[in-house]
Amino acid sequence: MRRRLFTQASALTLATLPGFTVAQEPGFWNLLREGGCVLLMRHAQTTPGVGDPPNFTLGDCSTQRNLSEAGREQARKVAAAFLRERVKVDQVRSSAWCRCVDTAMIAFKKNTVWTPLNSFFGTDEREMSTRDVLDAVQGWQAPRNMALVTHQVNITALTGQNPAMGEILLTRPGRDGSGTQLRVVARQVF
Repeated sequence: MRRRLFTQASALTLATLPGFTVAQEPGFWNLLREGGCVLLMRHAQTTPGVGDPPNFTLGDCSTQRNLSEAGREQARKVAAAFLRERVKVDQVRSSAWCRCVDTAMIAFKKNTVWTPLNSFFGTDEREMSTRDVLDAVQGWQAPRNMALVTHQVNITALTGQNPAMGEILLTRPGRDGSGTQLRVVARQVF
């Protein structure tokens, strides 16, 4: 019993150290290797704040809340982990916000901006954007994997879960029992 407590305490302590990554679910990488996964990634760490400054412009990164250096490092860790684990991501889509585009390009080295992934924070586009994403991923099948890099509000609408910045929620096509959300089968924090 003491050994188990020591092991758990050690793992928690190590998980708080900078640069140390702990898988939330043991099957994360195995599920990705099987394919047919849709990864929902919240953009990496940003400069402090909530939302964007007043009067930001979507096409002008200098007016938005962007990735911090810690966020860029976090995205590089994602890239290194996928390379190390030899997991291929066949398609990458992101929100048009610079923090999402930058996360996708650093982590996966490719990206297509897709409007349904744009933040609907403070707008009434939640239902339409969520439905568009749910409909688009329904036909996704193994052996391919898809990554969607977006915002907390979008991922919460799609899964009912609240991811940390830089966290990946792994889903497989098919909705949860309610039919209105994707079922999360594993998570990974970087």
